[in-house]
Amino acid sequence: MTVRLRFHGVACFEASGPFGRVLFDPFLTCNPVAPVTVDDLAAPDVIVVSHAAPDHMADAAAIALRSGAAVICGAEVAELLAEQGVPGSQIRPTVWGIRVQVGQLVVAPVECHHWSMARLADGRIVTGTPMGFVVTVAPDCRIYHFGDTALFSDLRLIGDIHRPTVSLIGCTQPWSLVAQGAGQVITGEMSPDEAGRAAEMLAAPLAIACHYEDPGHPDVVAFKAAVAEHDSTGKRQSLALKPGQTVVMDGPDHIVEDT
Repeated sequence: MTVRLRFHGVACFEASGPFGRVLFDPFLTCNPVAPVTVDDLAAPDVIVVSHAAPDHMADAAAIALRSGAAVICGAEVAELLAEQGVPGSQIRPTVWGIRVQVGQLVVAPVECHHWSMARLADGRIVTGTPMGFVVTVAPDCRIYHFGDTALFSDLRLIGDIHRPTVSLIGCTQPWSLVAQGAGQVITGEMSPDEAGRAAEMLAAPLAIACHYEDPGHPDVVAFKAAVAEHDSTGKRQSLALKPGQTVVMDGPDHIVEDT
């Protein structure tokens, strides 16, 4: 069964398959490399939001309001969406382990080692539990999204239980978006080597780089090398997509399209 997975830059991906269409971490309007706008985007059935950082959820409310899509997220993201006018009937707060089904799409929130906080319009700060996701979009296609996690050993357990067929793994930062402050940020939530180790732990046959603007950045290139270095099967494949490119998957086979 054919699944199409399109990269919109940073951590935003859109997957469509026989079970429906899912949008991961919608960030388009202020995304310097996004190939589409909020209005261009096909209406998703489900939006999944890993945490409250703007580069992971900035356009979630606008897309939900335009499309009527369900939003699967944490409690802090739910607060933000409600403040932005998204009806409660479209929001499903959840947390690690509590799977949610919308139509035929099954969303499994999984552990994520990160943080999640945001400020509401009245000045209150809300915090919550960041999440990764494994979303089943076809009988033979389960997509893991890292949700900004750092490396941790139970990624192997996630692989054992959920058996993703595709893993979207952060290996760097979208460097133009990194805030100024003390010291200098030198890696993403995972370094390229750590991301390669995560690919081995998750054990998906296809590992795709995530959380970047330029697929030619040295970190992204190093990620692909690290996937090969840590691959105990000798069969794992890796990709680093240009924003706007689509991976078309049919069972174990895939091709990359410029769209």
